[in-house]
Amino acid sequence: MLEKLANIFRIPDLRKRILFTLGLLAVYRLGGHIPTPGINADKLQQFFEQNRGSFLGFVDLFSGGQLRRLTIFALGIMPYITASIILQLLTVVYEPLAKLQKEGELGRKKITQWTRYLTVILSAIQSLGIAISLQKGGDFVVNPGPSFTLMTMLTLTTGSAFIMWLGEQITERGVGNGMSLLIFAGIVVGLPRAVADLIDKVKTDAWGAFTAPAMLILIGLMIVVVAFIVYVERSERRIPVQYAKRVVGRKVMGGQSTHLPLRVNAGGVMPVIFASSILSLPPMIGSGLGLKNSRYFGGLFTALQWGEPLYTLLYAVGIIFFAYFYVSIVFNPNEVADNMRKYGGFIPGIRPGKRTSDFINEVLTRITLVGALYLIIISFIPEWMIAGIHLNHLPGAAGAFFERLPSWVTNGLGVNFYFGGTSLLIVVGVAMDTVT
Repeated sequence: MLEKLANIFRIPDLRKRILFTLGLLAVYRLGGHIPTPGINADKLQQFFEQNRGSFLGFVDLFSGGQLRRLTIFALGIMPYITASIILQLLTVVYEPLAKLQKEGELGRKKITQWTRYLTVILSAIQSLGIAISLQKGGDFVVNPGPSFTLMTMLTLTTGSAFIMWLGEQITERGVGNGMSLLIFAGIVVGLPRAVADLIDKVKTDAWGAFTAPAMLILIGLMIVVVAFIVYVERSERRIPVQYAKRVVGRKVMGGQSTHLPLRVNAGGVMPVIFASSILSLPPMIGSGLGLKNSRYFGGLFTALQWGEPLYTLLYAVGIIFFAYFYVSIVFNPNEVADNMRKYGGFIPGIRPGKRTSDFINEVLTRITLVGALYLIIISFIPEWMIAGIHLNHLPGAAGAFFERLPSWVTNGLGVNFYFGGTSLLIVVGVAMDTVT
């Protein structure tokens, strides 16, 4: 193992890329210690501690714990991810944008530029919502007023734009996907604090007689989830491909057998991140506009809280949708079938051309559904252990049934989201992708 690590640093280009990546990640973490001006940090920390098992704790996970301190990087990469989703969806439904995407490098650069502009706009909207919410919510602001609102908008929007630049630089000149690595770094840095909080709960006997079983269940669940993630992420469906012999000049080409690998979870962690970022928008915007306690919209925003039945349903549907959507972007069965036919390849028992494309698409559809269900299981079961199953809010007999369940089932164990399936999926998935 040590020999392999030493070999990595003997390759000049790879060594340069790794050091560049580590340097930018250090800059990202440094920014996580610079607070936004005018914030009562102690009050804000206390508020997040009281709501660690809520939707706020889940959003704080993706910011690397910076939202609870409201640092200059508090928005994290959520605005960029949301902007990317919107632009990618528009390329499907808006024909001029779809044509622009097919124009090669120039078209992709144009779409990337629009994504940056939209990121800044979304960051400004979210920072406005945060500034208004903080001034309405309690003693979080030292000197509330228009100057604080403007300063917060300017600080958080600039920080979000800088994070976007960091991620792009890591992707281009470093190792791995920059945006995924930024989330990865935030989660890993927050793990020691989460472990310390868990130890405090054990010392104070937070769950009473259930403390020991709760710890065993939580640790066992983490081990099972990590093993399950590694197994599925390495799983693939291999379609056999045969290449016919052909004569090129004086050489005989082809004649060998190979396979077309299709990953069960081709989208990786992106469907979960996409679904989470989309569902995080309504509560944040609603809080900023004061709609959370509205007579007409209050019930809707309550239903969109983490663990509520409506949120659970929309989250599951979102993961399935983005799993298929992401695969449709990164993998084109028609192009694969055309390339196979061009080089004399064929799938045994399947005619080249459209039949091959349809067969690949059919297989891809089935395994993508399996991958989406896997993501739902990984995302939901541990989070239910942490934040509880709020199905007791269902109407009628169903709600009454869940109301009779133990409190640790309906209210959760109240530990940090760093022990949840989503965080474990991101950490394990990004680590495996980066190493690969």
